[in-house]
Amino acid sequence: MTGVPPTPPAEPYAAGFACLIGRPNAGKSTLTNALVGEKVAITSSKPQTTRHTIRGIVTSATSQLILVDTPGLHKPRTLLGERLNDLVRETLLDVDVIGFCLPADQRVGPGDQFIAAELAELRRAKRTPVVAIATKSDRVDRKRLAEHLIAVDQLGDWADIVPCSATSGDQVDTVAAVLASHLPSSPGPLYPEGVITDEPELVMIAELVREAALEGVRDELPHSLAVVVEEIVPRPDRPADKPMSDVRVNVFVERDSQKAIIIGRGGSRLREVGTNARAGIERLLGHRVHLDLHVKVAKDWQRDPKQLQRLGF
Repeated sequence: MTGVPPTPPAEPYAAGFACLIGRPNAGKSTLTNALVGEKVAITSSKPQTTRHTIRGIVTSATSQLILVDTPGLHKPRTLLGERLNDLVRETLLDVDVIGFCLPADQRVGPGDQFIAAELAELRRAKRTPVVAIATKSDRVDRKRLAEHLIAVDQLGDWADIVPCSATSGDQVDTVAAVLASHLPSSPGPLYPEGVITDEPELVMIAELVREAALEGVRDELPHSLAVVVEEIVPRPDRPADKPMSDVRVNVFVERDSQKAIIIGRGGSRLREVGTNARAGIERLLGHRVHLDLHVKVAKDWQRDPKQLQRLGF
């Protein structure tokens, strides 16, 4: 008796959500971008760069890892800080695996202990696996990295511990594989192949402007910066093969002195911000843009519930 040979079983597939958590400036956004292979989260040397959960999507033949990049957990000083912490805690309840980023070039400190305690409390309520990720491994020698990994191991009960460097690419694939190993089974990917983020263009443009504005400014300014995209208007007189858009953006600060910092002498700093942001926006939209930036003062907006809501928090 002859017949069609049975179809071999398809390779098991896994798909789900992973949250990268850590104190401010632990390398979460840089690692998100490295895992995705393209820039989906803004980065800065200043703490509290990330204010929105950014989803970066990593799709392979056997898994789809949807990365949720959160603000750094910290001791809040303002209503904005409290809302950012609440955002992190809400996100932690809805993911399948958590990546706890601890930079290798910094000692495990009170901020890491605070987060480890929060994660321990979460695991008592929900058994979400936590992978400890020793970021920025390229910044230390082998001896210091070994000491850091021992300190991380002693900090909590982790499903895995992985050192990596997002900037050099070392072990980034391993981080992706380890996180994906904790995802639930799925009949297939949750997002179509080729999609790397589900963030709206308006949000990504605002983040690119804020990233450009954060470079080279005083320590207190990042906390006071908010960016709102007013509109994107295509130029009607442009040929179809050479489109151009007018992008109008408002940059909000809390004090007149901060406005002066952003604008700079004779508008020099604002022009630099516009030049840097425009390059990223053009890559995002795929065509030329005219970027119209305006700097406005929204007094003490971080502490004002009405202004926080107006600015999207």
